[in-house]
Amino acid sequence: MDQTEMFEAERPRLLGLAVRVLGDHAEAEDVVQQAWLRLHLRTDDTDIESLPAWLTTVTTRLCLDRLRARTPVPVDEVDDELLDAVGESSDPADDVALADTVGLALHVVLDRLSPRERVAFVLHDSFGFDFPTIAAVLDSTPPAARKLASRARAKIAQPASEDRLADWAVVDAFMAAAKGGDLDRLLRLLAPDAAITADDAAILAGTPQRIEGRDEVATFFNGSAQAALPVFVDDRPGTAWFHLGEAKVVFDFVVADGLVRAITFRAAPAVLESVVRRDGGTPRA
Repeated sequence: MDQTEMFEAERPRLLGLAVRVLGDHAEAEDVVQQAWLRLHLRTDDTDIESLPAWLTTVTTRLCLDRLRARTPVPVDEVDDELLDAVGESSDPADDVALADTVGLALHVVLDRLSPRERVAFVLHDSFGFDFPTIAAVLDSTPPAARKLASRARAKIAQPASEDRLADWAVVDAFMAAAKGGDLDRLLRLLAPDAAITADDAAILAGTPQRIEGRDEVATFFNGSAQAALPVFVDDRPGTAWFHLGEAKVVFDFVVADGLVRAITFRAAPAVLESVVRRDGGTPRA
């Protein structure tokens, strides 16, 4: 098997890792393609001892660069020496992997973390990498990597100061499951009587007028909404479908008790003009 074939065999795993770290499928695909280019164009004559490990390291470091680029002001990046000095937490909860609890439903909470905390947490709790491996990826030490993951768990485990944070988590989890084609998770995030409705402008734009029932709503969204981005709808968390940098249809969610109860497609000009990206990014296609 040549390098190209080996890379293609690793691509799904690398993409899954990048999606979990970045929370953006399109950006993750771009990162994985960059990793391929680095492999294809490398000028170092030394043999790669383990191509999967090499690709994991390169992909993760590219993700780390992307996370840092998103953060205009450094957020709680602590020197490795200080992390080593702090030592291990005495809280036994730090030894419990929270990946299943966090899942997609709390992916938005990962934005509380510094880039290095986020990488350490995802690699360890979601993918089971050991701390020496994570330390090598982060150019750190195993105790520092362990502490980064521990700090990340502590932040994620903090109760939300506002109920709206839980709404953000549910909305973003729902959209991530839709984009990823995770029908089971969509069903778990929907209330039994969930329904989709639309305003007149959205119907003219081609959205359905009404869809009723958990199964029908989940089926409609399954594998769709690839160009949707997180936005504020007034002061509520929602998403919007963007085309050529402009919001075209807003998905206005009603969330209660951790479940999506209703989604309204809205495309009235006044609504679209008020859209604000929740991730602070510049609108893009």
